[in-house]
Amino acid sequence: MRYISTRDNTIQYSASQAITQGLAKDGGLLTPFYIPKLPGNALEDLKAMAYQQRAVYIMKMFLEEFSVKELTDFANAAYGPDKFDTPAVAPVRTVDGSTHCLELWHGPTSAFKDMALQMLPHLLTASLTKTEEDKTVCILVATSGDTGKGALEGFKDVPRTKILVFYPKDGVSQIQELQMLTQEGGNVGVCAVVGNFDDAQTGVKELFSNEEVRQALAKKGYLFSSANSINWGRVLPQLVYYVSACCDLLRDEKLAPGQTVNVCVPTGNFGNILAAYYVREMGLPIGQLICASNSNNVLTDFIREGVYDRNRPFHNTMSPSMDILISSNLERLLYSLTQDPAEVKGYMAQLAASGRYQVSDRIKDRLQKRFKGYFCDDRETQRVIRSVYDRFGYLIDTHTAVAFSALEQYRQETGDNTPAIVASTASPFKFSGSVLEALGETAPASGLDALDQLTAKTGLPAPAPLAGLRSKTVRFSQVVEKDHMLDAVRSLLE
Repeated sequence: MRYISTRDNTIQYSASQAITQGLAKDGGLLTPFYIPKLPGNALEDLKAMAYQQRAVYIMKMFLEEFSVKELTDFANAAYGPDKFDTPAVAPVRTVDGSTHCLELWHGPTSAFKDMALQMLPHLLTASLTKTEEDKTVCILVATSGDTGKGALEGFKDVPRTKILVFYPKDGVSQIQELQMLTQEGGNVGVCAVVGNFDDAQTGVKELFSNEEVRQALAKKGYLFSSANSINWGRVLPQLVYYVSACCDLLRDEKLAPGQTVNVCVPTGNFGNILAAYYVREMGLPIGQLICASNSNNVLTDFIREGVYDRNRPFHNTMSPSMDILISSNLERLLYSLTQDPAEVKGYMAQLAASGRYQVSDRIKDRLQKRFKGYFCDDRETQRVIRSVYDRFGYLIDTHTAVAFSALEQYRQETGDNTPAIVASTASPFKFSGSVLEALGETAPASGLDALDQLTAKTGLPAPAPLAGLRSKTVRFSQVVEKDHMLDAVRSLLE
């Protein structure tokens, strides 16, 4: 399997080169040259396997230069009982007869980013060896809330790595911020950026593409890489849990062999739903892909109109991990739909120059055959949290609620009651204050006290990684303007 830039398919990379490099030097995203197909008996074989074995099976299809033993060791380390609080790793909870919630938050940071960021450090360190790279990797991460802590925890004290996370000041939940600011490890750094997530993400991409900065770091023995979903090593492990969910539903006879299932994903940077798209292309029996957005509904408009336009108000919502107007992974989808790097490069140039682009009618038609887009505001998010809890006794977080709303809208609009998997991306305790408000608490506590209040309200225990924050010490306080992110990098490496 070779990898190419979404903006230039003339230069090909090995998997280890793609994972080490993170982002193509031309600014494009490294993506598989083709999407392999699942063998006809794959799901029958996989449904009897543990999650770790399923991960090896799927990832091996894209990582030919990695041995089965290597991947098995990585999967056992990434998804073992010391990391995840359930042997299922990513369990499927049936909410009603046709709606199944894929819980992706049972890892060490209580968010779906753990599913990939517990695996990525193993892939990256092995890739350094395979490419005979002797430099120390400087990993830069922009986060809208969950990626930051997931990456910090995954790369904590990993040899030959340093990691710096940028997050938008006042743009994440109190729990998310505290998780990052108390991060342990001798190779980690955290810095707030004055602005929003798009400012932080743009700043990271500019650092990656600044050849002068890259050369200066190289002289000091460092090279840049990324733990954001612009890195293929972040996206690949996410394919596994959609395959795993279908296998569990088949095993438990909640899906019949060959039966189609829809997938609904709360989406910000487009990586999570892109993973569902890829496994659909591999042959998984997925029907409709339902893209759920909050009030930052740039993706909803794009799917409906074929026009991507980030020139709109930015909303700080109660689902902050989706507060994004520049969805980086959409570029990989555009390449898949067009198979034309020049066309993709043109769209990205338009986005950089004017903040918008419009795809051709041909690409719009292809997009709309695979995706439906819906959004909801904070009031609707609260209504859904309360409704799901009252009807089913099932507690969901703000992001998952956006997805439940989108699925409801889709079913009402189309009359399609095909069984559906809803991706649940975070523990409700990460957003305790907002969840408490949705459940009718007029004076929700703040910070860690909200965890206790939500437990008292619902009888559910807070995940151990969140409850354990009380004993942690705040280590980081740096804040920079978006034009001075390089200063934070220099501070980390001094």
